[in-house]
Amino acid sequence: MKLNQKVAIVTGAASGMGKAIAELYAKEGANVIVADLNIDGAQTVANTINDNGGKAKAVQVNVAKLADIENMIDTAVNEYGTLDILVNNAGIMDGFEPAGDITDEKWELVFDINTKSVIRAIRKAVPIFLEKGKGVIVNTASTGGLNGAHAGVAYTASKHAVVGITKNTGFMYAQNGIRCNAIAPGATITNIEATMENLNEFGTSRTQVAQSVIPRPGQPEEIAKVALFLASDDSSFVNGTVVTADAGWTAAF
Repeated sequence: MKLNQKVAIVTGAASGMGKAIAELYAKEGANVIVADLNIDGAQTVANTINDNGGKAKAVQVNVAKLADIENMIDTAVNEYGTLDILVNNAGIMDGFEPAGDITDEKWELVFDINTKSVIRAIRKAVPIFLEKGKGVIVNTASTGGLNGAHAGVAYTASKHAVVGITKNTGFMYAQNGIRCNAIAPGATITNIEATMENLNEFGTSRTQVAQSVIPRPGQPEEIAKVALFLASDDSSFVNGTVVTADAGWTAAF
């Protein structure tokens, strides 16, 4: 098994890509903290993992709250003795608002969840990894973190920031045994649309230009396989980069 006896945290793990990553990691031998604001969903995922012979613990986490992030990582250490893999997957969409229409409140909410949570979790995990002399971070970015036509300004900027965090962290700690990479999924079948409300008519119409050339939507399990590669020793020479998984969507422009 590729992750035998490793300890992994996966945020946003009650559904979608996070759920698929948590389940695949457990199948490959990892002890998994299933972290999500939706504790009932997280518990269901953890129960499924445990029923199938794996090891998992559900933890309720609002990634917009520093105390919840720190408790999440402390729980992993207290429950399983250490931390080896941190997957920052939790995120929300905006409402496709362009710069002229975005409010401070929406901007701050998107950044709290999509970006600030990532740096807070990494900051808490780095001392553990430094002491061990190794550790892996996998961030869920987005093709919206590489391009400007896939969402509104807040989501786009928040995911561009995640790409920057990934590259800087990978470089800074490259000689300390810590690897940090990101996945940029294209259109993937999850329930992230549930986080969208009051869609901006102008912004939505503009993004349809890019959406019209999507080859096909991806499945969460396809993204999980990329996350497994990045967490495992198979990617030992891969650091500080972004793996695009979008069926060739962004190859068009």
